[in-house]
This record gives sequence, C-alpha cells and structure tokens, in this order.
Amino acid sequence: MSVWTSVVVALGLAMDAFAVSIAAGLSVPKLTPRHVFRIGFHFGLFQALMPILGWLAGATVAPYFSAWDHWVALALLAFIGGRMLWPSKDREDEAACDPTRGLRLVTLSVATSIDALAVGLSLAMLGVSVWVPAAIIGIVTAATSTAGITFGSRLGARWGRRAEIVGGLVLVGIGVRIVVSHLGDAGVLGVA
Repeated sequence: MSVWTSVVVALGLAMDAFAVSIAAGLSVPKLTPRHVFRIGFHFGLFQALMPILGWLAGATVAPYFSAWDHWVALALLAFIGGRMLWPSKDREDEAACDPTRGLRLVTLSVATSIDALAVGLSLAMLGVSVWVPAAIIGIVTAATSTAGITFGSRLGARWGRRAEIVGGLVLVGIGVRIVVSHLGDAGVLGVA
C-alpha cells in the first residue's frame, strides 16, 4: 500500500474520531493542553493499534467479529452520547463528566477505532504489511482529533449546554450511521 493510499485511508478512518473529538470538546468546560493531548494521543494510539490487531488476527476472526462490530460501536457511542444529553446532578464533579479521562476516554477510543480493525483484516487478506499504514493512521487521527477537540471547545464556550446536547446527539448519530452503513453494505436494508 502506497503512502498516499495510506493517508487517504487514514483520513477516512479519522473522520469518526474527528467528529467525536468535536463532541468531546463541546462537553469540556475549560479546555486545557492535557485534554487535547489525551484525546489526540488515545484516539491516535487506538486507531494505530486496531489495524495491527486486525492484521494479526487475519481472516480467522473476521467473519465472527464483522457480524457484531457495528453494534458494539453503536452501544458505546450511544452510552456516552446519552450521558451527555442528560445533565449530571453533580456538576461539581467535572472530572466524572470529562470525556478525556478514564473509562469514557477508553470507550470513545474503542468505538471510533473499530473500523480500523477491519482495515487491518483487509490488509492481512491482501498480504500487505500493516506497519506503515498503521503509523500513518495513528498520526493522522491524532492530528484531526487534536483539531476537533479544540474546535469543539470553542463552540462549547460560545453555546454552552446546547452545544453539549448537540455533541451527545452527534455521538449517537455516528453510532447509528455506523450500523446503517454496515447493514446497507451487507444488503440487509435492500440498499444497492
């Protein structure tokens, strides 16, 4: 796989992470460099690791995982998005609501990188080395996620709670889009 092809694939994979980063930025009351680093680093790391895991698994696990990967992504994104839609009674504990920390960060990282697992499986089936594409995917995702959370934070500062609601809806919408896209690709919806 050429470098340019890897960059194009990386940009395609990074779009979900970019949108989720914007949503995360909407919900962070005061963005710090730590928030930006955590989102960029974790999203980039998970996007780089998933193709490697998919490549290592090869074709043996692909049929089993592809049957439910889109549902896992929907569940993870809907859970986090749903939590953003309803205001917390304990707003004083901002760390508990911070999407750039703990389990929320890991959940978002996994949810946005599941499609990269399929890329790794595809590379294994084609007999293509995964190392350079994985590195490019990770770097591109880290950069777009960094830009996304910064942009989202600026929107959040301007629009407040309404922006956080939009962010939650965006996360749920991305999960639904993943499922609809997968079912459409599989011919389940009857879409050509």
